[in-house]
Amino acid sequence: MWLAPMWAMTLAPGVANGAVITGIRVGEHPAATRVVIDLTSAVTYRVYTLAGPDRVVIDLPLVEWRVQPHASALKGGLITGIRSGRVGEDTWRIILDMAAPVSIKREFALPPQHDYPHRLVIDLAAREEASAHRAEPERVNGRDARLPAKRPDTPKSRIQRTVVLDPGHGGADPGAISPAGIFEKDLTLAVGLELRRRLLATGRYRVVMTRETDDFVKLRDRVARARHAGGDLFLSLHADSIGNSRLRGASVYTLSETASDDEAGELAERENRADIIAGVDLSGESDVVSGILIDLAQRETMNLSAEFANQLISELSDASIMLKRSRRYAGFAVLKAPDMPAVLVELGYLSNPRDERMLVAPKQRAPLVEALLRGIDTFFDRE
Repeated sequence: MWLAPMWAMTLAPGVANGAVITGIRVGEHPAATRVVIDLTSAVTYRVYTLAGPDRVVIDLPLVEWRVQPHASALKGGLITGIRSGRVGEDTWRIILDMAAPVSIKREFALPPQHDYPHRLVIDLAAREEASAHRAEPERVNGRDARLPAKRPDTPKSRIQRTVVLDPGHGGADPGAISPAGIFEKDLTLAVGLELRRRLLATGRYRVVMTRETDDFVKLRDRVARARHAGGDLFLSLHADSIGNSRLRGASVYTLSETASDDEAGELAERENRADIIAGVDLSGESDVVSGILIDLAQRETMNLSAEFANQLISELSDASIMLKRSRRYAGFAVLKAPDMPAVLVELGYLSNPRDERMLVAPKQRAPLVEALLRGIDTFFDRE
């Protein structure tokens, strides 16, 4: 999870003909230290670790360095210093001096989005001493350099991602209730358990559930469990009810401090008040759920959440009826973790008889579960 950047280096004057490094940012959290390198264009890259002393090396094609002040004066998290310079005729090398042995938890490139340029993102985590003497394999544009060129059916099977599934409501909080007396909390748990089974069957994922039984879990605890597990992706499952029984279809929400419409805002307000049902009112507390500032780092996470939401909508559209405006935004408390992409899916309306029948019957909702699985696969396959 990103905190406010510990330091940032600003763009220096000048014009480059090729790729230019315009800034570097470092953020830290309990699970990893993140390094973000801003560039004017996409580049190939190699990332690897060295021991004695402990270092992380990033090799790029020859680029122009326009960062002030010089990186060697700055540090943060596991990083004790940063050096950079030209190596040979065609390589620019950045060396991160580390306080202890580290692993490259993940690294990926991001294209320009909104006001952000091209970015190279590297997450570093402390490594166990038992394996500290072994330098990690060199990674070239996200791939172990020792491996042959990746084949379409193998590249992601080696990496287990942590997916957090959040079945909405539970215990004293039933959520929406259909005219037939079906509780939202029961349907979201059933879908969550089915999706967990499908995810685990692929061998690609570690799955964490915010609840596995009919228990009440506070909103802030759902976020805390996801962050403690080091989640790479957070998916909250819900099924709403509305006065218009003819309205049906799924929709996908991402975080926004301003709801996309009145209905979205009212829905978020109802969900965020769920903690009061168990006698806990979070409205006056300042914690990760109710008091987090949306800073640079969180906006980057929000961009990834939007990407995941769009992929989910594409997959869900083939398996389920979607609302006319299926892409929505609201200030859901469970989406406010700053360190992992998060979306909330409204699977349908329990107030609509056809949506209710689809969600209640395991065979009828199976295509919906498969669409969620494909959306998750597609999201991680992009890296």
